[in-house]
Amino acid sequence: MAEDGKAGIGNHSEKKSQGRDFFNDCYIVIFSDSSIPYVHNGCRESAEFLLRDSLGMAIGIPANSVNMVFLRRLPCSGEKLGRETGRDGEGGRSLNPTYFLFLIYIVVSTLIITYWAAKRSKTTLRFYVASRKLTGFQNGMAIAGDFISAASFLGIIGMVAFRGYDGFLYSIGFLVSYVVVLFLIAEPVHRLGNYSLGDVICSRFPSRQMRFLMAFSTFIISILYMIPQLVASGFLLRLLLNLDYSVSVVVIGALMTLYVITGGMISTSWVQIVKTVLLMSGTFLLTLIVFSHFNWNIATLIEDVKGGTPLGKDFFLPGHLYDHPLEFLSLQLALVLGTAGLPHILIRLFTVRNTFEVRRSLISSTWIIGIFYIMTLILGLGAVALLGTDALLERDSTGNLAAPLLAQAVGGDFLLAFVSAIAFTTIIAVVAGLVISATTAFSHDIYHHILKKGKSTEKDQLRAARLSAVAIGLISTLLALRLERLNVTFLVSMTFIVAASSIFPVLFLTIYWKRFTPGGAFTGMMMGLFASLFAVALGPHIMNPVDGWIRREAVVSLYNPGILTIPIGFMGAIGGSFIFRRQSQSLKEFQKFSIQAQTGIHSGRDGNEKFDGN
Repeated sequence: MAEDGKAGIGNHSEKKSQGRDFFNDCYIVIFSDSSIPYVHNGCRESAEFLLRDSLGMAIGIPANSVNMVFLRRLPCSGEKLGRETGRDGEGGRSLNPTYFLFLIYIVVSTLIITYWAAKRSKTTLRFYVASRKLTGFQNGMAIAGDFISAASFLGIIGMVAFRGYDGFLYSIGFLVSYVVVLFLIAEPVHRLGNYSLGDVICSRFPSRQMRFLMAFSTFIISILYMIPQLVASGFLLRLLLNLDYSVSVVVIGALMTLYVITGGMISTSWVQIVKTVLLMSGTFLLTLIVFSHFNWNIATLIEDVKGGTPLGKDFFLPGHLYDHPLEFLSLQLALVLGTAGLPHILIRLFTVRNTFEVRRSLISSTWIIGIFYIMTLILGLGAVALLGTDALLERDSTGNLAAPLLAQAVGGDFLLAFVSAIAFTTIIAVVAGLVISATTAFSHDIYHHILKKGKSTEKDQLRAARLSAVAIGLISTLLALRLERLNVTFLVSMTFIVAASSIFPVLFLTIYWKRFTPGGAFTGMMMGLFASLFAVALGPHIMNPVDGWIRREAVVSLYNPGILTIPIGFMGAIGGSFIFRRQSQSLKEFQKFSIQAQTGIHSGRDGNEKFDGN
């Protein structure tokens, strides 16, 4: 098979890369049944494409079903290659006790927090919203912990290292998004909601259908966002502890489920706070160490970066991430508006007692997130200057290992273990936040309000919440086990696109448009949801001739089609409101609702005006 494969690659050597990688170099290709390496000249995507195609032709089976193997970038072509062992090229690497001890410390610490919180989660108020006892600063740290995922910590640094200027601009959308949340929907959501986003929309359109619709969207978005976090955790633990991918995913899935079912929002919040402290302190320490290598001189750092990348001075110019400005605009739009529609972020607005603390929460989280992304810029530049693009690509073509590799280069195994433990904690914290949002949607909205028609006891609700947490954890873990080879990047972007196209338009129009109707909410959410799912499915993430699930040209050319799907969500909501015009509220009803949303003043049963303390 090896000889056939060699011939196959030779026969296809004239094919050109259809990928987007701008690095042109050679790759080791090792067949699954052989340790004999061959060299392919060209980018990684073309090497992968040629290998699958060649093996498929040689052994008479579909090319996409070939178990390939291993691709590794070389700094130059034509060198004699050593023998590689192991599927991932690590060659039976033994467990490092430093990594193990760090991870055990993180697990034990978070379990102690969970045990402490479990004693305080005896009511639905404590389980769902931590009794609304978090301060603004504590909640801001928890929000930052919820928002800064492994994709941000690992991915953004790698994005800066590989894509330069565009990599940093990628993070700007995350920062700006909180301004949108702060000024547009944060305070009204806090005043209108109780435990879930279903409460928010039902404060204006009380119906089981509206509550189910919001709960369903929350569930879909939470699962979509959970899968890439679990996949990332599988690869991280395999890297650190040499654990099997499946074992790694099951461990993380079990931990996140345990945090939620025992401690609810209290344990989830404090795990987030601890994660944020570790993340910021570790990132700050690493930034100081890296910056010290350049005598605290940014000009020296920039000059060394130019020498460490094949892009040279063009590294600091735009255009290395996406070829077309519309692509980047679409991405930014999805990031900004998608954040304002993420359920696990918005339900944190219910964990503080008033709108003053809401504002403090978002201001604190914005400062934390802003400082964090500035540090990722320095770390991305430092990775290029100290390690070089070639060395980073040799270990990991995705860039996700840029931060751990940089930590190892400047601080040895100890700092690598510390940074990796932070990444591990980041994954656990984010996934726990996602589970609690999906759990709340099911137990509070579907079980309590729809199935039990609001007549279930607190004990019943807590039992349903814990059972749903187990079910959600099991579903997401099983999906992550089956999607090991999935490109998780598109799942993260799809999550933001779905949230921006379905939930955000409905929330925004519910709060601000007097002619909005339940029919408009239904059509807007459904059109936004399905438009975003179909646009991504027909886009280059899924459809492309090189390594797509569907080997043909994409129908939708945009990698991030938010600029198409977000207007569809709004048009569906507005158009549905005109079609179902009879469902519209009277001016008096809307004014009553609007006063409550903007001030917190609402009418009691006795008809007198009351203030909710917000």
